Amino acid sequence: MWSDQVNESQADVVILGGGLVGMTLAIGLAKAGITSHVVDNSDPAAQTAEGFDGRASAISTASWNLYTNLGMAEELAPKGCPIESIAVTDGMKPGRIDFKPGEGDGSLGRMYANRDLRIAMYGVAAREEAITFHPNSHVVARERGEHGVSVTLADGRVLKGRLMVAAEGRKSPTRDEAGFTPAKWDYGHRAIIAGLTHEKPHGNVAWEVFYPAGPFALLPLLDEHGKHRSALVWTVAEKDAAAVLAMPEAMFLGEVVSRMHGIFGKIELASPRSSYPLNFHHTARIVEDRLALVGDAAHGMHPIAGQGLNVGLRDVAALVEVLSDGVRLGLDVGDAQLLARYERWRAADTFMVATATDVLTRLFGIPGKLPSAVRRLGMAGVQRAVPLKRWFMDEARGMSGDLPKLLRAA
Repeated sequence: MWSDQVNESQADVVILGGGLVGMTLAIGLAKAGITSHVVDNSDPAAQTAEGFDGRASAISTASWNLYTNLGMAEELAPKGCPIESIAVTDGMKPGRIDFKPGEGDGSLGRMYANRDLRIAMYGVAAREEAITFHPNSHVVARERGEHGVSVTLADGRVLKGRLMVAAEGRKSPTRDEAGFTPAKWDYGHRAIIAGLTHEKPHGNVAWEVFYPAGPFALLPLLDEHGKHRSALVWTVAEKDAAAVLAMPEAMFLGEVVSRMHGIFGKIELASPRSSYPLNFHHTARIVEDRLALVGDAAHGMHPIAGQGLNVGLRDVAALVEVLSDGVRLGLDVGDAQLLARYERWRAADTFMVATATDVLTRLFGIPGKLPSAVRRLGMAGVQRAVPLKRWFMDEARGMSGDLPKLLRAA
């Protein structure tokens, strides 16, 4: 429900951040009979507007199982593009690596425009009476006490609960205010994002092309209105980002075509260009008194392996399972033992994925850091190292580690 109350209101959990991770958490809790307030400072109408941004996400098999168990699969199924293989190449030179699942291995996941994920998510959430959504809302005060939590909004509303969850993303003010000190560094470059339509079909192949200036990714999307579509993630040095964003459209498309080596034929922009800085942060601790972190508030990584959202959804599944188990035992959702279990469960997985992604970024993704010959040698090593390739494939499918029930097949 959308809230228009102006007085104090009580729920089990107060979730700060209603994005792809925060709202999915609310849906999962609602299915377990746990009520929540979801506070977000954005406008859902703008977030779901056509052409809002060109962002897309690779949804792993495990994340798809989560969406299925939460009732989102029926609406999402016709909008996703299966990823049949991942092509990794050094500047389109010979010797590319193709990651393709074998028989019985399952798919590498599905690509979705973030807009489609949001539309499905908002639709399911609106049907859940256990969720009270507060869009266009700004938090002015947060309090955590021995027996509960409270959040004061700019319009005077006070929302109370037993547990506070920070899901505001990489710049989480809740995390920072609580005194968490994540390990973090900046990679010194920026991702340029855009939606593309193109003349030739992509064949359900995701491309990761490494250039001296940084990775250049083409991610397959479902055809729409008879047009072939892909999402572009082009990494450039921070000092060059403003110039790339300011290029006339024809010049920008010319630069993109030259890096694609004509594999898609004629291309056009399908969304405005946008960008975001690329950095790393990892918080060793993800809980405090009546507080839990999920998604990018806890761990932000380079998009080189496309696992950021999937790791956040694994946080969601673990927290839902821990809290619902606690409720069945008659425990308070903010109980320290429950939060400690959530932290232990997520520690190894998030550290492993964050570290592996950082290593890949330093080997292949930081502009100018690795000579082309060395990069090709490293790629050949990945191709020959069966355990490493298997790990990469498992991560792409989201099937590694100890999975909560919501991530297993429905």
